[in-house]
Amino acid sequence: MHEMSVALSVVDQVERAAQSRGESGVRAVRLEVGELAGVVPDSLAFCFELACAGTVLEGAALTTRAVPGRASCAPCGRAWDTGMPPDMTCAGCGSGATDLLAGRELRITEVHWAEPVPATPLKES
Repeated sequence: MHEMSVALSVVDQVERAAQSRGESGVRAVRLEVGELAGVVPDSLAFCFELACAGTVLEGAALTTRAVPGRASCAPCGRAWDTGMPPDMTCAGCGSGATDLLAGRELRITEVHWAEPVPATPLKES
């Protein structure tokens, strides 16, 4: 399952960031996921929950923001949303000489760290 490898990679990257910052937990992670990235958001959420088990991300919420596919025509400069399946032929001039501008993103955009737990003073006997 492709989504499991993506989830494991996200968890690994956030864990490394937490360790380097001295963070003890993560409340939430936000990702941008391009509609052409080949990732199913519901499957990713399921895999993310499994991948977080036993890590500093356990219990963290995952939020994804879909990024639409967008292309532009090299000859005429027209830009359009590609849709799914992606339409990479320019409707303006019919050219297939197009560039994909957006839609393959898969990036961590935000991490919300857990609030530090204050130390509890020991009771003297």
